[in-house]
Amino acid sequence: MNKRAIRSCLIFFSALFLGFSCTKSTSLPTAECWLSTRNGQLKFQLQAEPILFDNSRTTTEKIIAVNPDIQYQTMDGFGFSLTGGSAFHIHRLEDMTRAALLDELFSTTGNHIGISYLRVSIGASDLDDHVFSYNDLPTGETDPDLTNFNLGPDTLHLIPLLREILAVNPSIKIMGSPWSPPVWMKDNRHSIGGSLLPEFYASYANYFVKYVQAMEAEGISIDAITVQNEPLHPGNNPSLLMLAEDQAEFIKNHLGPAFEANQIETKIVIYDHNADRIDYPLEILDDPEAAQYVDGSAFHLYGGEIEALSQVHEAYPDKNLYFTEQWVGAPGKFEENMPWHIKNLIIGASRNWCKTVLEWNLAADANQDPHTEGGCTRCLGALTIGDEVTRNVAYYIIAHASKFVRPGSVRIASNEQENLPNVAFKTPDGKIVLIVMNESDEEQVFSIKFEERTATVQLNAGDVATYVW
Repeated sequence: MNKRAIRSCLIFFSALFLGFSCTKSTSLPTAECWLSTRNGQLKFQLQAEPILFDNSRTTTEKIIAVNPDIQYQTMDGFGFSLTGGSAFHIHRLEDMTRAALLDELFSTTGNHIGISYLRVSIGASDLDDHVFSYNDLPTGETDPDLTNFNLGPDTLHLIPLLREILAVNPSIKIMGSPWSPPVWMKDNRHSIGGSLLPEFYASYANYFVKYVQAMEAEGISIDAITVQNEPLHPGNNPSLLMLAEDQAEFIKNHLGPAFEANQIETKIVIYDHNADRIDYPLEILDDPEAAQYVDGSAFHLYGGEIEALSQVHEAYPDKNLYFTEQWVGAPGKFEENMPWHIKNLIIGASRNWCKTVLEWNLAADANQDPHTEGGCTRCLGALTIGDEVTRNVAYYIIAHASKFVRPGSVRIASNEQENLPNVAFKTPDGKIVLIVMNESDEEQVFSIKFEERTATVQLNAGDVATYVW
């Protein structure tokens, strides 16, 4: 054989080899499955057998089709409220134990769950051991210029712990929410209820400015603030009644201009209460002078239906939505809490345009302490901290999304199927995440369809699965 013939053969076989290589590189994808069973025997466990996609056109009667070409909101993250009590318990752990726990909570490697968003209270919430603000004064005194402003009790545990969390995850986002202004700003001069006196609107706006600046000086950037936690629930301790018209007035004439004048980039988020009163954020957004300063609206689900949030999005699609709080009542029932929270929050809030999904209360002790006098006595932490650290149901609820749906992920289209609520995302690194729950009392067999490929899977009654490919 001459050299030209030999060269031709080599070219032919090289091309043939490269063809085989290309075929191999486009092999059919497989998906990981992370499973929680309704009885709690499995809790966010990676299954040994991957889910196999193939080119077969044979599918089951029920098909969940995932389409990354149809995209919705970009996610900021999933996480918890880091209450003063949560910070107290975690910060007091022995150094090595605390470091390992923070790595587990805020890193994404190995079995870590990658919490990416936290909500903290501005001053005390009802899950601190006592009521305080950042400008407390003797009875009868006022301080309109806030010369006595300081971060006070939060410098003991919350701020040092936030610094340690930022060392694990420097990009974590933090939202601040006040339960009450300093009592000298209120018409009843009490931590419970009352309303903000108009004469102190400017001072309270400056209070927010000083808070953001003081936290920044501690190395802690505040991504967003809500103007008032649960403004229509003045019975908590602490709390404040703030009607929609008052919140609009405060934002447009005081808080918004104060942030603008001081070049504060922290987002202003309104409402921060239940889904049964969407008239509240809509009234503020209907006021263009107030709305110009507003990034979006925040919601809880102690009242109303999660689907109501989409009405706010439809009315003002340029404004963001946040889901910021939902508790689990102690002692907690895994078989009830897991499916309800997955369906309504992880899936429901995300499908209804929320950029965040946050559970209430990262940690407490076995007695659900601390709390203020009149504060929540049954708020079960995601962690119970005692001689050992116990992971409760909220930990696993958030884990099903937080580990894989990283900040910057985009919700993508997935069709709804009876008894199989689901939501899908595309991550910044191109992975697809599909979270599915079987809400029926029978096993469900269904197909996942993606780019003309299908995988057939089954979920037992009440099971929750996160599929990643």
